[in-house]
Amino acid sequence: MAVSPSVLYPASYEAKVTSTTIKPDANSSENSSYQQNQFPPSHSNNEREITEQLNDDVRLKYIKDKRLGEGTYAVVFLGHLRTKPASFVAIKKIKVNAEYKDGLSMDAIREVKYLQELSHPNIIALHDVFSSKDQNLNLVLEYLPRGDLEMLIKDTNIHYGAADVKAWMGMLARGVWFCHENFILHRDIKPNNLLIAADGEVKLADFGLARSFADPYLNMTHQVITRWYRPPELLFGARQYSGVVDIWSMGMVFAELLLRVPFVAGNTDLDQIAKICEAFGTPTEDNWPGVTKLPNYLPTDSSHVVPLQGRDFFLRQFPTAGPVGADLLMSMCTLDPKKRSTACRVLQHGWWSTEPKPTDKKNLPRKPDGIEKMGHDLTRRGGEVDDTTFKNAARQLNFSGARG
Repeated sequence: MAVSPSVLYPASYEAKVTSTTIKPDANSSENSSYQQNQFPPSHSNNEREITEQLNDDVRLKYIKDKRLGEGTYAVVFLGHLRTKPASFVAIKKIKVNAEYKDGLSMDAIREVKYLQELSHPNIIALHDVFSSKDQNLNLVLEYLPRGDLEMLIKDTNIHYGAADVKAWMGMLARGVWFCHENFILHRDIKPNNLLIAADGEVKLADFGLARSFADPYLNMTHQVITRWYRPPELLFGARQYSGVVDIWSMGMVFAELLLRVPFVAGNTDLDQIAKICEAFGTPTEDNWPGVTKLPNYLPTDSSHVVPLQGRDFFLRQFPTAGPVGADLLMSMCTLDPKKRSTACRVLQHGWWSTEPKPTDKKNLPRKPDGIEKMGHDLTRRGGEVDDTTFKNAARQLNFSGARG
């Protein structure tokens, strides 16, 4: 029987969280450079030699095999330990780019920083980091040969049910909970960032947009999270937010697993807001106090106000989830972020203990081989959107007969 998502992991999985905080992104404190004391002092020649030797020791531990994928941002290779040819890894070589200081984008720095701090069964593992002779940074990542959740959703030859969805959502919820427990926002949760291990375990990947959020009054950028999975407060320009932005994205993944198409998929930010209002109801001061004060809020014509949706809507729209699952989804898709569920409350929800029980991970539906898809996924930079297959899919959904 599958483990309940509410089971927390022992101390061996605790993150090695440091006090250093990356602050990227334009027009906010995220764009600040590292403080000077966060950079190492100048090395003597002897120290440089030791550093180079240590780097070579790590580099020589691995052998690169075939190329799995290449993009403008990175090249991904299948690799293995030199001493254990059957111990496979994915080696992601991040290309040096002259437009960035020191040749590395903030996405790459974030990815290394946060993956070094987090160790959890539902987060992709970073085994090692080394630089190659061409000065490119190489990330040695966990080998995840079964592709991603997006691949399973799109493949109409793969059939899955409520128990499978419950298992996948449980893995995602545990990974997100662990990030938030360690004060880290992922900020780009979507199906093709959820990679699948050989044993069926789902792993949260792509930390290129992640950041720490220990200070609740610190301004952060609102231009994060792929549009279809972006919560309304970010679309309205909120600069101060919490882990519930990731919870909205989780809700969108939950809905997509149930429908097998993205639930709300706008072509622009304004179109995305319109689709959210059409689906869930129009944000007003009555149902979301303070929403009209957000920077990008646009007043709504009183003749076009859609009532806030209740449980009946979610149950009719997502019958596979059942009444308790519909309640959980509604709590994750609440417009007002202050009323939205947290990762901890998601894990404590009664849906996990209702029938059907989550499918054991070894029995979950899977593709025979998704390693090429993993190679494609790892070449992307954080925040990139691949919407070719599902473009305009949400237009097929009809909310007019499902008011409640």
